[in-house]
Parts: sequence; structure tokens; C-alpha cells
Amino acid sequence: MVGLYIIIAIVIIGAIFLTVIGLRNPGASDDRLMESRLEELNQSEEPVTLRKLELSQPFRDRVIFPVAQKFGELAIRFTPQNARQSIEKKLELAGASSKMDPTIILFLQFVGMVFFGGIVMFVLTIGSIDWPFGRKLIVAFVFSLIGFYFPNLMLSSQITKRQKEIRKAMPDALDLLTICVEAGLGFDAAMAKVSEKWETQLSMAFARVIQEIQLGKVRKEALRDMADRIGLSEMTSFVAAVIQSEQLGVSLSKVLRIQADQMRIRRRQYAEEEAHKAPIKMLIPMAGLIFPSLMIVLLTPAGLRLFRSSLGGMLN
Repeated sequence: MVGLYIIIAIVIIGAIFLTVIGLRNPGASDDRLMESRLEELNQSEEPVTLRKLELSQPFRDRVIFPVAQKFGELAIRFTPQNARQSIEKKLELAGASSKMDPTIILFLQFVGMVFFGGIVMFVLTIGSIDWPFGRKLIVAFVFSLIGFYFPNLMLSSQITKRQKEIRKAMPDALDLLTICVEAGLGFDAAMAKVSEKWETQLSMAFARVIQEIQLGKVRKEALRDMADRIGLSEMTSFVAAVIQSEQLGVSLSKVLRIQADQMRIRRRQYAEEEAHKAPIKMLIPMAGLIFPSLMIVLLTPAGLRLFRSSLGGMLN
């Protein structure tokens, strides 16, 4: 029993380790932190050197991630091209492509497999659990698979979280786009206003589109790439409507207003769908936690009286 508790603790610690190191939430906070450090270095009287600038970065960025990339580059040589493309696509959908490459995910998969499987096998070997070696090997193999797929599970969770945030922010962002366009701004300037107004995943996606357009990419291609990076049907329909209005000469403000109303309706429908799922999700904690507690509270006095009665003596 003690060995089982140790295994559970190791799994939790390993999960936290992989979550903190591997799947950090990329956003504008890292850029603001770097800008503040550069300002501090510029305001200081000492000359700024490359070594001092590198030492100002966190230990994770200076040591852990470069080492992980080196091991990941070694592992990626033996990884099929389809698996690598799948990881790159998931990183794009999670918004982490600029902060992380597939080598980091491959390294975390290897570390999780070795860490979970090796530690569990070590605990089962030195523990008091009297199991055959084959059973111990099967348990270690199962935990190795859990450690191998854990980074992908966390990446999928990050994708879902980002898509929910974008879906929630789209109606308000489209309202602001509509107001800016009706006030006389161009569509690019309106997207720039949205990216300046908020600091969300959607505003960062708009800011990236503006940067790509400034670098020479056609607006149509930049918008389609943004829809592919987000992976939401709402964003795909919005981009298609904007492109069609530009090609057919339809009033962009009317198209944006119609899209904003549709996005608000879809957001309400999505919220209603999640509300209908809530009772089903509550069945698991109710069946596993609440009902057993109620049964213990209700049946324990009756059981004690039963054993103290003459019927209890007959059973004994």
C-alpha cells in the first residue's frame, strides 16, 4: 500500500514538472518582461554586454530549454515526418510556435517516458509489493506510456483553452472592428486598434496578421493563415466573409456587423451547450464521492443497531 502511495506521488510530481517546464503559457508577458529588463539595463550606468543581457534571462530560458532542444534535435532524426508535422500543427493551434519548437515536445515525451516508467519500476522493485517481475514490467510500461503522451495531453488542453478564449472574445472584437470601420478607418487599422485595446489571444492573432501584412504578405493570405492557426469554424467563416466582401465590393461594415451578431448567437449557443453538459459531468463526482458518503451516513446507524440486536447474534 505504501508503494502505491509513492507511485501516485511520483506521478503527480512528474506531471507538475512537465507542465511547468514544457507547456508554459506563451503571451505578451514574456515580451513585457524582456522590455522592462532592457530598460533597466539601458538606465544603468554600466555598459550593456551580451553576457549581462543573457544572464538577465530566467534560468529556464538560458539552460533548460537549450538542453531540451539539443536532445530534441537528436530525437527528431528518428521521428517520422508526419509526427513532426502533427506536433508543429498543435503548437500553432496552441499559440506556442514562437516560443517552442517540436524538439521541446519530443524531449518532454522522452523524459516523461523514462521518468515515469523508471521511477515506478524502481519503487516496485525496492518496495514491499510482492508481484511477479512480469506484472511489475507491465505496470512500468503503462506508466511509461502515460509519461510519453502527457505532453500531448497538456498541449491539447492548451489548444482547447485558447480556442475558448478566442470564441469568447470574438463578438466584442468584431463590434470594435465594426465601429472603427464605420468611423472611417481601414480594415488593417481597425485590426490594429483591436490589438491595442486588449491583450488576449485574439488580439495577438490580429497583431500577427498586421505584422505579416507590413512584411509584404497579401491580406487574404494573412487572414487565411490566421484562421488555420486558430482552428475555429467561427474564425474561418469570418475570414471567408471578409475576403468575399473585398472581392465582391460589398460594404465591409455591414459584413462585420452581421458577423458580430452571428458570433454572439454562436457564443450563446455554445454556453447553452456547455450548460446542458454540466449535469452529465456532475454524475462522476456524485457517484464517486457524494453517494458513498450518503450511504455511510444513512446506513451506518442501521447497521450498528442490526449487529447489536438478536439478529446480529444469530449471524455471528
